[in-house]
Amino acid sequence: MLIYTAKRLVVALLVALTISLISFGLLFLSGDPATTIAGESANDAAIQAIRVQYGFDKPIYEQYFAWVGRALQGDFGTSFYFKVPVTHLIFERLPVTLGLGLSAITFAIVLSIPLGVLAARYPNSILDRLALTMSVMGQALPSFWFALLLIMVFSFMYPLLPPSGSESWVHFIMPTIVLGYYATPAIMRLTRTGMLEVLGADYIRTARAKGLRPRTVLFKHALRNAIIPVVSLSAVQLGFMLGGSIVVETIFALHGTGYLAWESIRRYDLPTVQAILLVFSLIYIVLTFLADLLNAWLDPRIRVG
Repeated sequence: MLIYTAKRLVVALLVALTISLISFGLLFLSGDPATTIAGESANDAAIQAIRVQYGFDKPIYEQYFAWVGRALQGDFGTSFYFKVPVTHLIFERLPVTLGLGLSAITFAIVLSIPLGVLAARYPNSILDRLALTMSVMGQALPSFWFALLLIMVFSFMYPLLPPSGSESWVHFIMPTIVLGYYATPAIMRLTRTGMLEVLGADYIRTARAKGLRPRTVLFKHALRNAIIPVVSLSAVQLGFMLGGSIVVETIFALHGTGYLAWESIRRYDLPTVQAILLVFSLIYIVLTFLADLLNAWLDPRIRVG
């Protein structure tokens, strides 16, 4: 297990290094960042002063290592627009995004895994067709359209839920449904496929021949093996949710990190965009790393392979 963990850790560190290079490169995609900061009306002297102030006059590799060194200490610089440390901005907004992502993935798992198990237990039945229909609808519905539909129905036609804000848990109900329903189809289909494969295995027939209760065979013997790929997929989906929450947070006016990313992109606040990309990428890497370790613990064959 230690050797497998070390190998996965090396891969995670290499991916993190690649992401740091991409994040740093964002600053230079549009040309000279000093000119961007100074503005179109600035003269050469002002641009040069900004270039010296922010260290843009140094070689690129020196700037990169200096930026990485500060990032490792939690210093992502100062926001061009908000004029406050980027770290303060991100960690002030991050709890909203993390809360939304965790509630959404919980909603997706609670909805999709039972549906996948039941669909596999009764293949080609009405329940199976209903689950597959929900899966197709989940993939076909754009998140922004589904969000606007929920707002129209549950905030205007039937005023049951608030359309925007993040003051209480009630404000997170519709965003959780929108973001969680996006991940439901993939998890449900993978659960159904895994259960169909496992239920046809020899050891399941042996368990049934021994007279074990159907519920014990289904959940204790079959689901444990079928759930292994679902663990990895759930971690990946959670990473996608955190990174893709910008649309949902913008529609529902949730002032999380996703909404901050939209504000920063619109106002060309590059240090904030850099930091958000790096933080979300690192969270995604950590989630996939932990999912790999959990899968290896559940299935020792993974460690040997």
